[in-house]
Amino acid sequence: MVQLRTKQLRRKVRELDEHIFEDYKKIRAEEKVKRDHAGYERDFMKRLKEAVKNLEPLIDKATKNFSVYKGKGGKPKLSLNKKLRMILVKQLVDKSNRSMAYLAGVFSTIAEVDVSYKTVERLYSDPEVYFALHNLFVLLLKQKNVDNIDGSGDATGYSLIISKHYSSIVQKLKEKAKKQGKNKKKIFVFKFVILDLKTRLYVCYGTSLVSEKKAFEKAIKMLKDLGIKINSIRLDKYYSFPSYFKFFPNATIYIIPRKNSKLGHGTAWLRTMKKFVQDTTNYLREYYKREASENSFGCDKKMFGWKINQKREDRIDTAAFIKTIWHNLIWTYKN
Repeated sequence: MVQLRTKQLRRKVRELDEHIFEDYKKIRAEEKVKRDHAGYERDFMKRLKEAVKNLEPLIDKATKNFSVYKGKGGKPKLSLNKKLRMILVKQLVDKSNRSMAYLAGVFSTIAEVDVSYKTVERLYSDPEVYFALHNLFVLLLKQKNVDNIDGSGDATGYSLIISKHYSSIVQKLKEKAKKQGKNKKKIFVFKFVILDLKTRLYVCYGTSLVSEKKAFEKAIKMLKDLGIKINSIRLDKYYSFPSYFKFFPNATIYIIPRKNSKLGHGTAWLRTMKKFVQDTTNYLREYYKREASENSFGCDKKMFGWKINQKREDRIDTAAFIKTIWHNLIWTYKN
């Protein structure tokens, strides 16, 4: 059995930085030029139309046979069914007016209800609505038989103010952008999701106004609650520490080690480092499948917006969740 030493591991990381990564960046730049953006958008709108057509029976199932006790008070103007329709549609059209042509069927079911803007805004903090959204999320996963996956995990951010764009902040601050000070005004919300590489559906999500790590921890809790098994997972360099391996005890993990990485952190870490050093080409081939996460974030923001307009933390979380659900709706009905 060939032993691995720390100096071999660090030498391999240097080789990547000096040669392989630069070559890879050139290839990726050429691929971006060749992308058929107009074709993608036509395909997206086709899938959106199909998702809207199938939305009503899903909403019926998601809102069936449960209610939340709210104590004394007036009877709500909207049934839970209509609340869910309204918040899904509202979040979608916040970004794209051109999507309206495909939403006439949805609007016809809620148009007869006269409600104020505040009524709509309160839907984002309505626990009954949140539970229904969770049911809808689970229904979509079950519809595609998502319970045992090869995945990719990544995080992004949504701006809370119009003058700040998350991607530009990350490019400038690098990993310092992964946290926001406790006493500072929050300018974006972190969202971490795990993507199923086969179906392209998100299987869990988490948000945080504090750090990407907090969002990750919430997503992992949701993953456990749903009972979805991870066979393999790909994570970016932010998670290239042995401490993150405990979250995926039975999975094959693909990360790019840091320059100062060393051995001696348990069997799982050693197994991954050996694959990285001894079979680098195949290892990187698997690792770079995580680009599906980056591509999905880019498409989500283009179609559903890069900004969240809500101000309260619970409402921000709901808005981010709805973007996650719309992503899954679109991919559920991909031909």
